[in-house]
Amino acid sequence: MKKRTSLILTLLALLFSACRSGQTPAGSTAALSPAGKPYSVWMADSEMKRSPQGWMIDFRKEPKWDYTQGLFASALERVWKRTRDQKYLTYIQAFADTMITQDGKIKTYKKSDYNIDRVNPGKFLIFLHQETGQQKYKIALDELRDQMRTHPRTSEGGFWHKKIYPHQMWLDGLYMASPFLTQYAATYHEPANYDDVALQITLVDKHTYVKEKNLFYHGWDEKREQPWADKQTGLSPNVWGRAMGWYAMALVDVLDFFPQNHPRRDDILKITQKMAGAIAQYQDPKTGLWWQVVDQGGREGNYLEGSASSMFTYFLVKAAKKGYIEKKYLDNARKGYTGLLNHLIKQNPDGTISITQVCAVAGLGGTPYRSGSYEYYINEERRDNDPKAVSPFIMASLEFEEMGTAQAAK
Repeated sequence: MKKRTSLILTLLALLFSACRSGQTPAGSTAALSPAGKPYSVWMADSEMKRSPQGWMIDFRKEPKWDYTQGLFASALERVWKRTRDQKYLTYIQAFADTMITQDGKIKTYKKSDYNIDRVNPGKFLIFLHQETGQQKYKIALDELRDQMRTHPRTSEGGFWHKKIYPHQMWLDGLYMASPFLTQYAATYHEPANYDDVALQITLVDKHTYVKEKNLFYHGWDEKREQPWADKQTGLSPNVWGRAMGWYAMALVDVLDFFPQNHPRRDDILKITQKMAGAIAQYQDPKTGLWWQVVDQGGREGNYLEGSASSMFTYFLVKAAKKGYIEKKYLDNARKGYTGLLNHLIKQNPDGTISITQVCAVAGLGGTPYRSGSYEYYINEERRDNDPKAVSPFIMASLEFEEMGTAQAAK
């Protein structure tokens, strides 16, 4: 009994010391930050301070309806559900009310652009419609749903990433539409969406996964017309961390709403399990993080990147908790989260926290032309507090915090 008490006291002393220094011991996932509140709340409050209005997310100077604003709104939705603090709901609704007119029109949105990125915010509108009953939110989200009815597709039925990127599927696009379509199907009883979502997920697996590397490449051009596309495979030249992160998050978020008895659910689970193996295989053993160009860790110019590391950590912890992948991957998730806290999260003089080393943006083709080369990815701008890292960090934190609460309740 004395030995057990001594061990507990030693562990508590280590945790207390770690919290005072802003560090988390390897393998642990302390629920409370050095500020005495959960990291999910600390990061959410920090970003709300930096961006007092929801449209300001992603360093915007004027209102815009885009995927990054929707991503942060979805993260805050989860914080609100966890804490029931009204300020998070107020913030989300204020953004929606700034962007959506009383008759349900979405400002800055144009359906005929067929930009799949614009569909992602539909998820938090589903939440707002269910929570408030306001019809304008339903009209707006139905407009986003309607876009995907006529969105251009590949010959096999895969959604183009955007109208301006013809015949191309990018991993990023799977997160932008598939979770929304699945949630819409479950909420508003449109079961045909499940078949379409399964098709999108399996097509991207079919065309971007390379077995020899056990990795998913950023993009695929069905016509092999793009200068970046391999003339035999149609694949882009490299494996970009955040692109894989988008696809990984799409998988676990789709499964939240995908019917247990659907004949294609097992296909999605198999891809989810394959994704887990790939992420674990390329995790940096020293820090627990992941590289900007995933399979070239340590190469000159490559760096441990904040958004991919947050997304992979979120995917691993959520998928393992839900039983989509083996429980052993919780160890990889813990190492990833500890790596984020120890290497990429910093406390600022004003009491907020930041996530660092985040790729601002990356794509393929377009003007100016983006080649998808190694040099291209490592030389794109890096910045702190990009919402594509802030939001998945919040979501990963919530998963660990909920796990800690459940364990404490036993």
